[in-house]
Amino acid sequence: MTARPRRWLILALAPLVATTLAVVAPASPAAAEPDGSSTKSTKKTGGTAAPDEGKEDALLSDVLDSTGRRYLAAKSAVKKSTTTQLGLAVQVRSAEARRDLLIPQVGKIAGQQYRNGGLSTASFLLDSPGAGGFLDRAISLEEMNSLNDNKLHELNEAIDEVSRTKARLDQEVKTQKANMLLMAKQKEAADKALALVGGDLTNGFVDATSKKAAPAPRDGDGGFGPQGCNVKDPTTSGCITARTLHMLKETKRAGFNRFVGCHRNGGPFEHPKGRACDWSLQKSGFAKYHNADTKKYGNDLMAFLVRNADALGILYVIWNKQIWFPTRGWSNYHGPSTHEDHVHVSML
Repeated sequence: MTARPRRWLILALAPLVATTLAVVAPASPAAAEPDGSSTKSTKKTGGTAAPDEGKEDALLSDVLDSTGRRYLAAKSAVKKSTTTQLGLAVQVRSAEARRDLLIPQVGKIAGQQYRNGGLSTASFLLDSPGAGGFLDRAISLEEMNSLNDNKLHELNEAIDEVSRTKARLDQEVKTQKANMLLMAKQKEAADKALALVGGDLTNGFVDATSKKAAPAPRDGDGGFGPQGCNVKDPTTSGCITARTLHMLKETKRAGFNRFVGCHRNGGPFEHPKGRACDWSLQKSGFAKYHNADTKKYGNDLMAFLVRNADALGILYVIWNKQIWFPTRGWSNYHGPSTHEDHVHVSML
């Protein structure tokens, strides 16, 4: 009995300490996958697993489909997270109001118990007029202790609720940020993929990745300076530059072994200079693409050249009424040939 008043003296100060702790309630860290996807939302929704873009038979359309699905899943998660945050914010305010209401109540009861009980519960009970007074005081003290126990329990529950709800809110904010980052990443990936194959030029009917070409030798300053037409052209009886020959070998090494012609006498542009090649879609001669095989061959060949343009020293690529420059990307092409029967590549 003697220890109880002192215990409540300490507990009377507890609300002030607990209130301070509630303000700095710890928040659980957001779990994110190394790709930014949240393990709490988009990771477990459909279409979240990154496609194996290293497979030779993975089409750009598959990559764009997966990228689009992950983008929409993340967007949906962001929208849901926003709604959840609004609800949690209301819960935080409600819990804080309940906590703030209980703090003075607990303090008041604790103060009253301390004043009535004094430093010694025994002296408080013994200083009662007769046996009846002793019993009345004992009951009063027990009631106060019981009441304070209940109020303190309520206060602790309110403080815990504030802490838990704030932690959930912080987690939801981090999850939302992770999903917004994933959205931006998927949009960038889709834009980059389309830019590398001319947007709707291939309709997605092209390998998602290309083999890496060995870089062509550069000048001492790291650039691609002019070269003379002084190397025998293996495709004709003419000549080509060393850089063109390197591109020719690397393109064939990547699996593009159908008919190709490089040097051509007369005419403008790079063929007479040994700095251009025309890659046919056929095993011999030239003919417009007429089936899935020839169309995809042209698409894949074009994609290989564009994706390795910097390594090989490519000036521009023409395919299927479109022309690609490193400086501006894809544009409509209105030259003398529609280039629907071959892929043209010009070298620096």
